[in-house]
Amino acid sequence: MKPSTINSINRLPDHEKRDIYTRMIPDKLIDYFELNPFLIDDNGNDLIELDAPAGTSSVEMSLYHEFGFQDPLLYGDITDTLNGQIHVLLYVVNNPNSPRFDVDRMPDGSSTKFGTQYRNLPAEEAALQAGLAPGQIRKGLRMLSESIAAFEKFVHSINHEMFFAEPLYYHNAIIFERYGFAYQQGHKLMKEIEHGFCTEGELRKRLDGSSPFRQPNAADSCRLRSWAIHDGVLNRPFTDVTMYKVIGKHAGISTCSAIEW
Repeated sequence: MKPSTINSINRLPDHEKRDIYTRMIPDKLIDYFELNPFLIDDNGNDLIELDAPAGTSSVEMSLYHEFGFQDPLLYGDITDTLNGQIHVLLYVVNNPNSPRFDVDRMPDGSSTKFGTQYRNLPAEEAALQAGLAPGQIRKGLRMLSESIAAFEKFVHSINHEMFFAEPLYYHNAIIFERYGFAYQQGHKLMKEIEHGFCTEGELRKRLDGSSPFRQPNAADSCRLRSWAIHDGVLNRPFTDVTMYKVIGKHAGISTCSAIEW
């Protein structure tokens, strides 16, 4: 019987687990960096790190373009929901050739949990000025379409027709909307945010320049709105937003009316 949950995949032998989980890697990413199809470098080093212990219902997978590199090319953190659905906690594709911004660590090296528990403000401000969004340590590779297609292929291969995702930041939710995701919960919050950034909205009024992340022009940019929300302009954390995607469903309607990304 084919495995249909993360828990059941994790009970398989290591080589079978690896074969299944690497299905979520887009072919274009492998081709772009001219990686060996087996994801082994010329010296025999494995470019995949897989943390998927038997008896657990979660998996963390990292793909490196170069053995020993500081950051993975692709990182995925995936788990089962209580009723056995696939739930993406984090899925990131980095451009390893772009500058790094230490938004994920404090000056002493301790983790910020991607800025959700602690904030390295100088690194965040530098990332903001470089055009990155909250949580990004490097620029992306503009392969989201291919990444979603690969993930759908993985999900379909284990007999699911949909999956769930938890956007860590406001801009993640907006991007997901544009790729056909819908809300399981959090749509009301997203509509309230949209209203708040409209002319005379309460959130727009809070863009008072009191920090680099709260400039008045942030209301007209999805990316800059996300920085302002990350900076606390909502007076509450951006949490309790869960989305889902039916395999094959395409672009949806965005709740962000901002004229710029």
